[in-house]
Amino acid sequence: MILFPAIDLKDGNCVRLFQGDMDQATVYNPDPRAQARAFVEAGFQWLHLVDLNGAFEGHPVNDAAVEAILGEITIPAQLGGGIRDLATMESWLDKGVNRVILGTAALENPNLVKQACRQWPGRIIVGIDARDGYVAVEGWAKTSQVKALDLALRFEDSGVAAIVYTDITRDGAMMGLNIDATTDLAWAVTTPVIASGGVSALSDLEELKQVEDSGIEGVIVGRALYDGRIDPAKALALLAGDSEGATGGDEPC
Repeated sequence: MILFPAIDLKDGNCVRLFQGDMDQATVYNPDPRAQARAFVEAGFQWLHLVDLNGAFEGHPVNDAAVEAILGEITIPAQLGGGIRDLATMESWLDKGVNRVILGTAALENPNLVKQACRQWPGRIIVGIDARDGYVAVEGWAKTSQVKALDLALRFEDSGVAAIVYTDITRDGAMMGLNIDATTDLAWAVTTPVIASGGVSALSDLEELKQVEDSGIEGVIVGRALYDGRIDPAKALALLAGDSEGATGGDEPC
């Protein structure tokens, strides 16, 4: 199982939001490139990048920060936020992003997602952000009448590389993952699922690891890494199946 450390970008800074509220942002690092380098040095094999301003405005905003990160790292990265047309997808893929994440576009223009999957096999992810089971879009500012599972099922057999499933009410709230909703979705679709939202301790990852066979490819962790609640080495060892290396609690090094 892959552990994706999250770098959420707002106004050029590395931040974490509380339940997707742009007015409740905590700045953890004003230098995203340095943060990306720190994650690489900690042993992570992927990065999860989000252009928060872009998600709200509908087009890339934190271009400079993302490009600086891409120029710094030697590991693959996936990027979401404000990617809503083929030209933007192509631009980011050409610049070195390995996989792009489509959220609002997946709800509003599913044919675009399917076209992108045909054009860039294995490089398109659907982001499904749910509030009380219903899909939220445009930086989580609006909640639709479409259920998360129904949206996921629209892309069965379309070639989507993965689905990032986020429970908005838990994101940044340190309440633990919504394991039940995540595994229900994973069992219901053939597309691999990446869990997101609420990871607060190593025990959350232990619980998720136990249901890995439901189709969960990985998990995104943000605030718990920045706050030192989860030790990277122990978390990576746990998800790699090294129970001995994962012991010792959640205290930071």
